[in-house]
Amino acid sequence: MKLNHYFGTLTFSIVSSCLLMSCSSTGKSNSTTKDTVLTEKDTTSNKTNAAVQKRTPLDTALYNDKVAKLANGDTTGKWPVKNTPYPLDGAILPFKRIVCYYGNLYSKKMGALGEYAPKQMLSMLDKEVDKWTKADPSTPVQPALHYIAVVAAGDKGKDGKYRNRMPFKQIDSVLSIAKMRKDMIVFLDIQVALSTIQAELPLLEKYLIMPNVHLGIDPEFSMKGGVLPGRKIGTYDAQEVNYATQYLANLVKKYNLPPKVFILHRFTKKMVTNYQNIKLRPEVQVVIHMDGWGEPELKKGSYRYFIHDEPVQFAGIKLFYKNDLKIKPNVLMTPAEVLKLKPKPIYIQYQ
Repeated sequence: MKLNHYFGTLTFSIVSSCLLMSCSSTGKSNSTTKDTVLTEKDTTSNKTNAAVQKRTPLDTALYNDKVAKLANGDTTGKWPVKNTPYPLDGAILPFKRIVCYYGNLYSKKMGALGEYAPKQMLSMLDKEVDKWTKADPSTPVQPALHYIAVVAAGDKGKDGKYRNRMPFKQIDSVLSIAKMRKDMIVFLDIQVALSTIQAELPLLEKYLIMPNVHLGIDPEFSMKGGVLPGRKIGTYDAQEVNYATQYLANLVKKYNLPPKVFILHRFTKKMVTNYQNIKLRPEVQVVIHMDGWGEPELKKGSYRYFIHDEPVQFAGIKLFYKNDLKIKPNVLMTPAEVLKLKPKPIYIQYQ
């Protein structure tokens, strides 16, 4: 299997991250977006409304049917995943398919979110949403923005952790952009580098208690033993994943939130160790997301090895507008092609 294609993802992200050396949690934004950022009043309103929002009660029969259909005729016994807990009321998955744009407002090289002005970016995402709606009319599409809130960097920074935390004003800007579409959700993504998920995750709590904000963590940039990001691909163990999902579960229970969607990126076996020990919870919906790039056949093979063969709960896949076209036949997988995968991805990310 030609895993060398996937090392392009690592180089691509690190080069982009090097553009962010001046970023900090208190730094000024150099984004060109003219959208008004969320005010403190907006943020407070989002928090207090969480407990009173209307939620669709869980239809367990429909849930079972949807999950079975996502298995897409798999005969190995791996999918649908057995003995998984039912989610709390208001769960997004598997009732909707999340289709999102990924990126960072400081960089035009890390994804469509940041590469294009907000209105143009949202118009492009609308077209992708339409494609997925037509490809699978039985599953409504949930549009989303996936923002890299902690970015692995080429510079060690003041604390030597080789990561940059994005200013809260930038995160507020992403939330404001999301408000330009009805019911759009936002993911905040963490690349810890030489820091830890235990150190970084709590700093985003004021956003994660909002009902429309969810979480992603990236093992690619979770470095161990002092190895710098970009030198090798990082890793998370199930124990670290369980810390993150328990943290989210505690917020859901404390603030009476609907279940959080949790994205765990993966494109090699060692990126996620002891996957079978990942604990599932009613408060959190876990998506293992295949985010390696390459030609369609390579992506299908990686999806089979790292998603199908090591099931956790739900599956996702990333499509690269540029990197996926570098290798012949120089085409991007279509929704119809992606829907042939076993299991069907319920989370689709475009970069």
